[in-house]
Amino acid sequence: MVAAQGLGRHPLKIHSIIVSRKKKPLPVIENFEITGVAAEGKSLGRWNDLVTFVPYGAPGDIANVQITRKKNSFAEGTIVSLVKPSEMRIEPLCEHFGICGGCKWQHLPYDKQLQFKQQQVVDALERIAKVEIPPINPILGSAHTTHYRNKLEFTFSNKCWLTRDQLNSGEEFHDRNALGFHIPGGFDKVLDIKRCWLQDDICNDIRLYLRNYCIEQGYSFYDIKANVGLMRMMMIRVASTGEIMLVVVFSENDEDAITHVMTALATRFPQITSLMYVVNLKVNDSITDQDVILFKGRDYIEEEMEGLRFRIGPKSFYQTNSAQAYELYKVARDFAGLTGSEMVYDLYTGTGTIANFVARRSRRVIGIEYVPEAIEDAKLNSRVNGIDNTLFFAGDMKDVLTDDFVATHGRPQIMIVDPPRAGMHPDVVAVILNAEPERIVYVSCNPATQARDLALLDAKYRVTAIQPVDMFPHTHHVENVVKLERR
Repeated sequence: MVAAQGLGRHPLKIHSIIVSRKKKPLPVIENFEITGVAAEGKSLGRWNDLVTFVPYGAPGDIANVQITRKKNSFAEGTIVSLVKPSEMRIEPLCEHFGICGGCKWQHLPYDKQLQFKQQQVVDALERIAKVEIPPINPILGSAHTTHYRNKLEFTFSNKCWLTRDQLNSGEEFHDRNALGFHIPGGFDKVLDIKRCWLQDDICNDIRLYLRNYCIEQGYSFYDIKANVGLMRMMMIRVASTGEIMLVVVFSENDEDAITHVMTALATRFPQITSLMYVVNLKVNDSITDQDVILFKGRDYIEEEMEGLRFRIGPKSFYQTNSAQAYELYKVARDFAGLTGSEMVYDLYTGTGTIANFVARRSRRVIGIEYVPEAIEDAKLNSRVNGIDNTLFFAGDMKDVLTDDFVATHGRPQIMIVDPPRAGMHPDVVAVILNAEPERIVYVSCNPATQARDLALLDAKYRVTAIQPVDMFPHTHHVENVVKLERR
């Protein structure tokens, strides 16, 4: 990346797609100073004593800002032009920056991104948890800041989103077919993606080939509002082992066309190890309840971690940054302090990755997860790796993890919890407090809800170690691992 010295000449590269619909026009604030970063990857400053949130800003920017929303306690705006770019600002890698909605911090140096994420963890624990905490370890940055994702999904659309630059060009766009990402805030708006920096370049090659082949063959792209059109979605996964999975989703059951598309992909990209398709005739895009049909290769790919092999199917969950997932799991294992004699409960186990990762240093590991298919994957991964000291249970955590469950299966010495962004249900927290494990390792993708739960656990547990981990460079998201020990 290079310094963004010329950004002032290209203000449209950092515009928002949200346009105010208020009848009374809101003002453009000249020489607005951006002073900090805020939630959801936004920046902030003050206008008329109102905290004003602005996307794609950098602390130190002086900008002309269009106010798009005004409330009693805050305002929102978008950058119209940069008067004086921040010295912190750098040139984004991606031509789609500021439009597709992803990678909102590409204009910030990676060391600054890590600094802001570290502060996000500090703020959550100090302002929300309000419990005694030790010094927070420096955040573990990702070794790779591009091409780090192992999974992406793209949508076909027959009415691609036109950017402001395109609309202002006066050009007529007759080819509106797109294969790309949904625009934030619009389920029916899809931006055609030329190159995405999140995944290995083979994924760009496959996506662009599929897009162009379907256009050449005259296959219809999906009309999201009308729910018609042959080509609907594609999902691509690239494992750290080099294996590739491609799932193409069709919204019409045209056997000849499907065969032609899949044969073309298999011929052009023989390196695809798992080539599958789905015919989804429903209105919603989810394929969790759909049959996935194997066209060529295996119906899974494999990830590898410390000699363990993890089978990943088309519906399986796996951390999307494979290399950084290993760093995260090592932190969790170290915090658990396993000696080989402990009973471990792994709550929200997913496909059992953490459970199987720590099993060799545990007496027994019990994993609980809401999704039945994920539990089947967890059991399979234990069998594949010759691990025989795990048990897995499917069901809603607050219904499965009860005092009776603990009495039946044994009190854990260690609990590892990795809940969704909403955090833990109060009933789950209550059972944990009753079970009284010696240590709890809390892995979180949302420091705010983690902080709330730490306050609930404070009655019996003290926080003894904190380790933030960056799983998603160029975004505001941060993982945080906390070790708690019984008082």
